[in-house]
Amino acid sequence: MKKLSLALLLTVLATTPIFADKGMWLLQLMRQQNLEDNMRKLGLQISADEIYSPDAPSLKDAIGIFGGGCTGEVISPNGLVVTNHHCGFGFIQQLSTVEHNYLQNGFWSQSNEEELPCNGIGFTFVVKITDVTDEINARIANGKISEEQSFNRNELAKIGKELFDADNIEGKEYMHPQLLPYFEANKYYLVYYKRYTDVRLVGTPPFAIGKFGGETDNWMWPRHTGDFSMFRIYGDKNGNPAAYSKDNVPLKTPKHLKISLEGFSYGDYAMIMGFPGSTSRYLTADEVKQRMYHKNEPRIAMRDLSLKVIREEMEKSEDTNIKYASKLARISNYWKNSIGMNKAIIDNKVIETKLQEEAGFKAWAKSIGNSDYENVVEKINACVEEMNRTQYLTTLTGELVGNVEFFARNLSDGNKNLFDAPEKINERMKSIYASLHDRDYVHSIDRRIAKEVLPLYFELTKPEERDAYLNEVEKKYKGKLSKYIDEVYDNSILANEKNLNKFLKKPTLKKLESDPAYKLRSAIIASQRELSKKNSEFAKRMNPLHKTYLKGLMQKAGNDPMAPDANSTMRLTYGTVKSYEPKDGVTYNHYTTLKGVMQKENPNSSEFIVPARLKELYEKKEYGDYAMPDGEMPVAFLTTNDITGGNSGSGVLNSRGELIGLAFDGNWESLSGDINFDNIKQRCINVDIRYVLFIVEKFGNCKRLIDEMTIVK
Repeated sequence: MKKLSLALLLTVLATTPIFADKGMWLLQLMRQQNLEDNMRKLGLQISADEIYSPDAPSLKDAIGIFGGGCTGEVISPNGLVVTNHHCGFGFIQQLSTVEHNYLQNGFWSQSNEEELPCNGIGFTFVVKITDVTDEINARIANGKISEEQSFNRNELAKIGKELFDADNIEGKEYMHPQLLPYFEANKYYLVYYKRYTDVRLVGTPPFAIGKFGGETDNWMWPRHTGDFSMFRIYGDKNGNPAAYSKDNVPLKTPKHLKISLEGFSYGDYAMIMGFPGSTSRYLTADEVKQRMYHKNEPRIAMRDLSLKVIREEMEKSEDTNIKYASKLARISNYWKNSIGMNKAIIDNKVIETKLQEEAGFKAWAKSIGNSDYENVVEKINACVEEMNRTQYLTTLTGELVGNVEFFARNLSDGNKNLFDAPEKINERMKSIYASLHDRDYVHSIDRRIAKEVLPLYFELTKPEERDAYLNEVEKKYKGKLSKYIDEVYDNSILANEKNLNKFLKKPTLKKLESDPAYKLRSAIIASQRELSKKNSEFAKRMNPLHKTYLKGLMQKAGNDPMAPDANSTMRLTYGTVKSYEPKDGVTYNHYTTLKGVMQKENPNSSEFIVPARLKELYEKKEYGDYAMPDGEMPVAFLTTNDITGGNSGSGVLNSRGELIGLAFDGNWESLSGDINFDNIKQRCINVDIRYVLFIVEKFGNCKRLIDEMTIVK
């Protein structure tokens, strides 16, 4: 890539329209929605069949779901997978100890035998996608299922299994089906998946590279994070999924991605294939307000407190730092996202835009004489008004459990069935205790978090909104909840082994029901059940309204392509490499370099440590084949691709379908993009594949991995 002069760059910015394509597109509909033509206009050089084909190897066969909520790519004939460092973070953390701190020091296997098995990880491929809309509509029409059941995930799962069982596809015993609604149940697709569970850690950079910038830089640009890690998929000798075994072999896949070292220029075509988790692009303005004030705000408030405790405790010891690193990342990610989303909704005038769209939709509906369409937004908003407080309480109660592990993983009313098999009580109680007091749980830290968030829960709720037991607690302790929490954490059966063993000497249901943690968790669960019932009733009213609204929007769009909201199924987005202007007088370049890493170095901040070896490579300019033509080492770059959570780890592909980077974040200014795509400010932040390979070969001294890749220079 040739570096543009400032004058030329300004000329390009002034004369080139900013292009960002709103849409997480279904691969199987590329031709029907004329997407291939639009992609070619931007520079795509390969065919739609090379991207997605149900009958022959295509790019989709090199893309999979990594873990439970990220995307990964196969980059060698031997099952080598690359994804984001933050996607593999929890698994790397599980493998780390003070003696072998892979989070802190990184890990580079020098042979397949050195690759580390990861407990609980998986890699899932898409095998087949089928449109079953007519089948579902026929079942509704003939009364086999109700309209209400057509929205129900459990009912759809049953139908999906029926259709799957009737299929004679080869190798079905290694697959599982998923039937989901799209466009608010105006369309249905059945997807066949194949999941591999023997996935091993191959290589990962240290925290100082993989998480460089930490929370400070999260969702921000410019970015200088080497956000990647590498794993390998193993199967049995026939290439089928199998539980971990020393006899398993690296998976031979029908397709792997080629890697381009050519780089990119400003305005070049870029596309991303991955599994975006969730968007809500078709909310009304009132629903956007609900997201802001009844979901994001209580989430922010609760996580403010838990994050404060975790950060303080992590500073105290390396052991605690390892144990809570993954929890900190999990809690802080959508804490900051919620803050940024609320700000972006205001800054980008999302509510005003929604109101304009609704007015236009109503006028169109009136013009065609469709009263269902004309009145649907008002009906949605009336329901929203009724459900706002329920949504607030649902978020608040969920955050209470999500931030305090002793509340989330303790005994509750459901554990009464322990006494159905008295001879197994000892074994089952010890199992419950072990699942709570795992290697990453610290009782004293969790107690501190509880002392912060439980009082806030009481502060933000009314007595009539709480379970009766919680009101009894407030009355008994006269609002001094710290004393109550100490009683729970000191005296519960699961507080320590001494208490557990005392209970197991003579276990009785009466003792279980009198346990303070049992009472507390049972009260919280009772509240959640009640809220769940209310939410289910609201959903019964809202689902058909949303279906009508989307049906109308699709009709109004006519031949213009529309993308359904993300639902963790495979999608394609396309755009270009672009810079952007976040505010008046500020222009961000479309890429960053290793020079910026050195400029950000701060030895007094754990987020901005630069490893000595990386500094040495920088000073000597030992970049191998991975530097840009001007001699600089690229780190990250921007594209206009439409992404959201779940796209983390997705491969960024050039016009020939070659890997040029990994998507890992969105920009702060567009965090309202899950609700309303901004085609001016929306940017996808990606780590440059050249930086990835540089770190693997020059920093990690792991050229064996480079040698098994297909690299195009």
